[in-house]
Parts: sequence; C-alpha cells; structure tokens
Amino acid sequence: MTSSLPTPRGRLTPNRDLSGLTWLRVGGPAEWLFQPADADDLAEFLGALDPSVPVFPIGVGSNLIVRDGGIAGVVIKLGRPFMDITVEGERVTAGAAALDARVARDAAAHGLDLTFLRTIPGSLGGALKMNAGCYGSYVADHFVNAQGVLRDGTNVTFTQGDIEFAYRQTNLPEGAVITSVTLRGDKGEAEALNARMEQQLAKRDATQPTKELTAGSTFRNPAGFSSTGRADDTHDLKAWKVIDDAGMRGATRGGAQMSEMHSNFLINKGGATAADLEGLGEDVRKRVSETQGIELQWEIMRVGKTARQ
Repeated sequence: MTSSLPTPRGRLTPNRDLSGLTWLRVGGPAEWLFQPADADDLAEFLGALDPSVPVFPIGVGSNLIVRDGGIAGVVIKLGRPFMDITVEGERVTAGAAALDARVARDAAAHGLDLTFLRTIPGSLGGALKMNAGCYGSYVADHFVNAQGVLRDGTNVTFTQGDIEFAYRQTNLPEGAVITSVTLRGDKGEAEALNARMEQQLAKRDATQPTKELTAGSTFRNPAGFSSTGRADDTHDLKAWKVIDDAGMRGATRGGAQMSEMHSNFLINKGGATAADLEGLGEDVRKRVSETQGIELQWEIMRVGKTARQ
C-alpha cells in the first residue's frame, strides 16, 4: 500500500501504535497515521488517496476502543493547526481538534454560554459527531455550521439542514473529516458562567471515576431520544441503574472493570486489553438483556480488528 499513498505536507507514519492516543490506553496500530498540516493538506491527500483505502478520523480518543489488531488503512488525527478558537458576536468557531473544555472556557470569557461542554471529555469534532450533551444541552441545540472534507477530498460546509441529530449520534457521511465547528452561545455574565462550570466540575469529580483510565459513559441511557429540546426528550431510565439492577457494578474481565463509583463507566484497572474491555461491555449487555429485557446500546465507539483477525 506504500506506493499508492500520496505524499502530504503533514506527517504520515506507518504502523503507528494507537494505544497511547486513546484514554483507555489500549489497542493495536494504525496501518498509517496521517496528521495533516492544514485543511488544504487534508483535502489534497484525500483527493489523491485510492478510494479503496479506508479512512478513519479520530479525535483525542476519549470515547474510543481501538481493538487489539489495530485499524487498516489511514487513521487521520487533527493536531495543533485545527485548535484555533474565534468568537464573533454570539458565535464561537473552533477547530475540530479544540478541546470541549477549552471551547467552553473561551466562550465564557466572552460572555457566551456553552458551559455544557466544560465537563465533556474530548474535542469539538467528536462532540459534533456524537451530538455530545450534558445538563440538558446538546451540540444540536447550539449548532450553526461545520466545515469538513469528504472522503473524496471535496471541501464541504454542513449547515443545520444537512445533519440529522439524534441522541448521541449524527448522520455525518462515512469518511468525512470535520475541520471546524461554529456554535451559537446564549449571552451570560462571564463570572456566573465560570462559577457554574466550577460547580459542574465538582459534581462530576464527586460522582465519576475521573482519575481512572476510562472513556466516559459506556452505554447510552435507554430512554434517550434525540435532542433539541423536544418535550418528549426524556432520560428517565439511566444506564447505570439498569447495570446496577443486573448486578454488574464492579464486574471485571481481565484488567477491565465496571466502575464501583459509577457503574456505567468502563475502566482499565491496569493491563487490560481492548478485548477485555469490549468483552466486559458485552457481558453487561447480555446480563441486562437477560434480566430486564433491555438492549443497551454502546456509546463508546469500538473500531478496528481483533487480534485474531
């Protein structure tokens, strides 16, 4: 495959171990890891890349299990050139690699309320793809538009009518790479917004295993619908509750464990493989299905090949 790859201005690394690029610290290598120099470099590379070569964009790996056999094709990771944040009026435009927490802080400094992003792990591109949300607000509620590059190298602008937002998911095209996102924030006082974020952080740290190797919530809440403030958008049934009722709080497999602190958090206690983590998640899904007839849906993305493939 080496001879078929275009030569970019950015960094192209063969057989790049991905475990250090995910919060769970597991997973095999990317056949190729591409870190583009800028959006033009990304578009030119994708435009020249053989269409048969699979492409998978990753953010900071906060919501991801890379299987032990790694990922075939090209993994695209956006870096510093995609971290800029600008504020104009009520709009905040940030590169897809900008951390959610930083977007929230910068918005607050300009008197704009995007505080829901403060406790969401990861970067803004991933937050858009997953329609991330917290405290009753979702990316969908604030979305204005996004810039991206399609798999064939075409530059594209996604507007509100182009993306279908649902609970913890969107219908972005396969292989598309988001490069920047524009959100609209409600006006507020910077001091009050910062105080709210401090309270949110304190609540999170008191209830979630933030000092462990984890990827955030493992499963979607069973009652979750989409999200943009609909009257029927309720989350009365929580994933942690059905996991507890199935007796799976603290369950283990190899080095993986469902957290004792918050049973919807899958953690690497040390030495876990991707197979341990995914296998434990499937154990939980099976037990919940058997005991309560509820089919839990993964919130963490699982990608790549198992070690046996």
